[in-house]
Amino acid sequence: MKVPANAWASVDPLGEALHFLRMSGIFYTRSEFSAPWGLALPEMEECLMFHVVTAGRCWLEVGGEQRQLHPGDLALVPHGKGHLLISDPGARSAALFDLPREQISERYEILRHGGGGAPTHMICGAVKFDHPAARQLIALLPKIICIEAYAAHDADGIQSTLRFMASEAQSLRPGGETVITRLADILVIQTLRAWMTQDPAARTGWLGALQDKQVGRAIALIHRDPGREWSVAALAGEVAMSRSAFAARFTELLGEPVMAYVTRWRMHVAVTWLQEERAPVGDLADRLGYDSEAAFSRAFKRIIGVAPGAVRKNGSNRQQPNGQPNGQSVARPIG
Repeated sequence: MKVPANAWASVDPLGEALHFLRMSGIFYTRSEFSAPWGLALPEMEECLMFHVVTAGRCWLEVGGEQRQLHPGDLALVPHGKGHLLISDPGARSAALFDLPREQISERYEILRHGGGGAPTHMICGAVKFDHPAARQLIALLPKIICIEAYAAHDADGIQSTLRFMASEAQSLRPGGETVITRLADILVIQTLRAWMTQDPAARTGWLGALQDKQVGRAIALIHRDPGREWSVAALAGEVAMSRSAFAARFTELLGEPVMAYVTRWRMHVAVTWLQEERAPVGDLADRLGYDSEAAFSRAFKRIIGVAPGAVRKNGSNRQQPNGQPNGQSVARPIG
């Protein structure tokens, strides 16, 4: 789809980055703990894990960093690292998948665990993001994001979602697990949006570039229409800048030239299409603006590190947020 020449005027680059956060849930759990208790969550590659405290309190520990969570608090562990949820520092932990759980549906379960003391109720889950824009955003997040929902910029909206989720989790009426999983997806996006407004780190690098009035709009246009015949001059014209000023500002904010970003983005999009659609390489070359399959394949291998046919044959060869399929160091992240 070709973007109209004046489309940049209505583009919200940061909003578009959030729009690409289409999630596929791996599992969702309603947890009923009683002190003393501890839960060890395993590493889950390419997943973002979230925890919502609906009653009581607990401690979250990720890589030696500890945060105490209270009712209404939300925590994200964006990079799938193994971590602990515990009633108190030093409490013994049981492995998640070693504990008995009540299976409600394919992706939703109830977990009850602990010594019979003070209760803590939580809703937890793991989700995966497949779009390259989503993976790029997740790769830039810190190892823990904790939001005090009552103090968040969108406190009313987050609290409304939390109340709705807690009510559904408590009663679990017919279809309740479906409602909870949808609410969880919304809550993850609300939490990321709150983090972006609160943390200075969200105003640097790729995220900072997205928030730049002109460079951010150029990035959004590239994301929307990666196959268009982009050039530095064409993008500069779209955002009403001179070619030289635009090129310099783009490189300053993202640390790489405009066309290097365009090529890198196209290749990450191609990975997604190869995995999800098993699209023929020739079709991808045409859709992404390459004159020949050979030219596309050369660019793909240079950026991704493997031939496109290898990715298409193995859909499970999922692209890591840092551009590394199956742990092989083959490409640095966009931005």
